[in-house]
Amino acid sequence: MSNPKTKNQNLLLPWLDVIAITAWGILILKYWLTGKLYLLIHPDYFWLAISGGIGLLIVGFFKAGQLWQQRRRRFDVPSTQHFSFFPPGWGSALLLTTAILGLIITPRVFASQTALDRGVTDLVGATRAQPQAFRPNNRPEERSLVDWVRTLNVYPEPDAYTGQKVKVQGFVILPPNIEKDHLFLARFVITCCAADVYPAGLPVKLKEPRDQYPPDTWLEVEGQMVTENVLGKRQLTIAANSLKKIPQPKNPYSY
Repeated sequence: MSNPKTKNQNLLLPWLDVIAITAWGILILKYWLTGKLYLLIHPDYFWLAISGGIGLLIVGFFKAGQLWQQRRRRFDVPSTQHFSFFPPGWGSALLLTTAILGLIITPRVFASQTALDRGVTDLVGATRAQPQAFRPNNRPEERSLVDWVRTLNVYPEPDAYTGQKVKVQGFVILPPNIEKDHLFLARFVITCCAADVYPAGLPVKLKEPRDQYPPDTWLEVEGQMVTENVLGKRQLTIAANSLKKIPQPKNPYSY
């Protein structure tokens, strides 16, 4: 004689699988439609994530249709006994819980403290700012913040850039013990996914008190390059002529 409780479990567990698969499809597509996918993976991999999300929805709907037909035919899957360290359906329950948390919790951009923890102030010799991304023919004022860091990795002598114009965007970092008239401007660079982001930035010399520029404030800085001793190092520095607060970009990472 079959156990009614076991029988009900056998009927509900396949639906748990369907719900978990569908929830993950919805989560991935939600991140894409709301622009949050930029915070998680490199845009080159968007097509893979979007295809995966659509694929999960197709599988979920197809499986749901099969289960619905089985229910209408009053088809009961026979109970099978198997050995497992975990209760049946625990994997699907874990996946579903994770998807629900992803739908509730919004991904956030890495903050200035993360940049400090990962060593944004030690720029020259940052091997992950790949030299092949260096574009020597672009005008100095057209270089992004990350372009400047990559340029320094190719030719690290700061005096070579003295007087060159610069216009860059990034967020404020205030390292401990930095001079009162300086701050760091930084961007995070993503190569594959959020797990491998790393910071890149340059010091900025100010003409005014920096109290109005707290950490994580996004700025557009215009000025020219000079050589300064910052945090005990001789570094290429932006002598700012103007600083303008800007909103955080839709895509805050660089590539």
